[in-house]
Parts: sequence; structure tokens; C-alpha cells
Amino acid sequence: MANPTTKLDVSTRAPEGSRAARRLRRSGRVPGVVYGGGGEAMSFDADARELRLALARSGAVLDLSVDGKAATPVVLKEAHRDPVRGETVHVDLLRVRLDEAIGAVVPLELTGAEDAPGVKEGGVLEQITRELNVEALPTAIPESISHDIGEMQIGETIVLSALATPEGVTLLDDPETVLATLSPPRLQTEEEEIETETELVGEGAEQGEAAEGAGSEDASGGD
Repeated sequence: MANPTTKLDVSTRAPEGSRAARRLRRSGRVPGVVYGGGGEAMSFDADARELRLALARSGAVLDLSVDGKAATPVVLKEAHRDPVRGETVHVDLLRVRLDEAIGAVVPLELTGAEDAPGVKEGGVLEQITRELNVEALPTAIPESISHDIGEMQIGETIVLSALATPEGVTLLDDPETVLATLSPPRLQTEEEEIETETELVGEGAEQGEAAEGAGSEDASGGD
């Protein structure tokens, strides 16, 4: 289940371009914009530490208070991060109604891999899908969705239709979307490939010898 909502206090700001945004960040503030919900887009700035803590605790919903006014429920639409330091440099927030379902992207976590028989036998586990598109009420959007793969065997593939979801959450992706695969050990696969190549080479040599022998017989017959 999603965590309780968290309040975030912000201040309005005039959109003044990248230079002003850099000054804000140097002063410990993060610029952002909130839009949707039938209202106009509004630029704001938030304390960097408070924003980081709020996003870490909130789950899906934030109670956004602008200039000390009554809070409005919002969700994080996108967080822009510094490619080197990883710090949040800008956030986009979306106003929502708590009684209307919205779309969201949540992480997929695979659990029990260390207990899977195929992994114990040396199989190679690959998680193909790491994020899921879901629809739910803002307060019902989970922080992540887990799936236990503790019984997975070598050669097995898990698709989305096998996933159990929390109550009130609808998966929007194709049911046949591949979540994970468990392949044979790489050494075994390489050995099989070598054996196959050797067999093909051997068959080719035998066919060549047979063709050469037939050619010799034809030549003898011609004499």
C-alpha cells in the first residue's frame, strides 16, 4: 500500500530562466512547476532538503501548500536530476483528485531469486522488465510491486499475467510482457553451441567426401 500523504511547503516564483534557476539551487532551493487539475501552471521553489525528504516519504501523493495556503494533493510527474551528482534540479508536479484514478509507473521487484532451483543450478537470471504501468487512485498507488520467483526453473519465462497486484491497482501493460527469464548456465550454452558447430562441420565434410567419391566414379565410368 502507498504511504500516507506528506505535506510540502513551497513558495511561488516567477519563471526567470536558467540563470535564476542556478542561483536558486546554489541557495539550497529547487525550482519546480505544478499543473493540471483544471488550474493554471504555476512555478515554485522548494527547500532542497525538505523536497528530498518529502519525495522519499510520500509514496504517491504530496499535500502541496503554496505560500502557506491550503494544501492541494499532487503527485510527482517527473524529477530532473543532475547527471553527475544525481541531485534533483527541477520537479514537475501534477494536481490530482483523490477520488479519480490516475496512471503511474512503479518499480517491479523480484524476490526469492537466491532460493530459485534454476539459480542454484547455475542458471542466468535476467530481469527484462523493471517498471510497470499501472492505474489506481492516487492514494492506492504502491511504491513498488513485488513478485516471488523462488520456484523458478532453468528455461522458464515469467510474463505479466502471472503477477499478482495490490487491491485497486490495474496493470496497463500487455499481459504477455516478459518480466524475467532464467537461461541455462553460459558455459553449458557455449558447449552446446560448439557441439552443434562441430556436428555441422562433420556433416559438411562427409557430404564433401561423398560428392568427391561420386565425381571419381563418374570420371572412371567415362573412361
